[in-house]
Amino acid sequence: MTVAVLVLLGPSAPVGSLVARPLPDGAAKGVVPNRVMTWNICNPCDVGNVDRAADIATYAPQVIGLQEACVRDVEQIRAYLAGLYGLVYHVEYGTVLRKRSRCGGTPWNPGAFGQAILSASPMTDRVSVEYPDGGSEDRGYLAVTTVVGGHTVRVFNTHLAHRRQQPVRARQTEELAAAVARHDRAIVLGDFNAVPDAAELAPLWALAPGSDPECRPSPTATCEPTTDWSSRFDYVFLRGLGSVAQHVHPTVYSDHHLLHTDVVPARGA
Repeated sequence: MTVAVLVLLGPSAPVGSLVARPLPDGAAKGVVPNRVMTWNICNPCDVGNVDRAADIATYAPQVIGLQEACVRDVEQIRAYLAGLYGLVYHVEYGTVLRKRSRCGGTPWNPGAFGQAILSASPMTDRVSVEYPDGGSEDRGYLAVTTVVGGHTVRVFNTHLAHRRQQPVRARQTEELAAAVARHDRAIVLGDFNAVPDAAELAPLWALAPGSDPECRPSPTATCEPTTDWSSRFDYVFLRGLGSVAQHVHPTVYSDHHLLHTDVVPARGA
């Protein structure tokens, strides 16, 4: 198994990182077919991809949307998930910029940075869109069609402009919502850099309610924080689907927590 992972990761992989981190009691025994996850994995951060893979393997979602993702990091995470935990995922990328300070590489060939979607089922009809105005850094969304809980679903993964750029986020959300509205069944994952009652999220709340019934765009709602600074910035929006469970999992490997949701067909669907 170690040899196989070395082949996948290449000669730059540190040998010590090939030891699988034991998963906690209650960890998933295999891919959970109706589970979706969103996670801003933090970049640049001094974090090992073997640790990121262990966090993902603990909950083993069918679909994972990663933000602030470098292609090289995601490839290593995939290899660790397969080689150390037996979890095999397909991948699609939504690169929005190439930046050496974010993803390494050389000045003439910097690493690719943006969104990524991992799915245990094959993905089709990939669309990667860069918002016309990303704010202080290029931003966009990635969309694919795949299977979640036995149903074909359009999955979107996005990262909106930084938190002090509300007008920019409003334009980005309008563009994203227009794309989501074309589908009867959709899952929207991401880091929205906005609290639940922020005005710019209104188009998404109207189209695709969030997966947590206790978290709504109201000052009195109870929304579990998803960041180290105790804000709710990360969401799973569901269109034509319902949710039976949502969980937030703090982690030392990012400044954002892991958020996963178990989905079911919408009532009456």
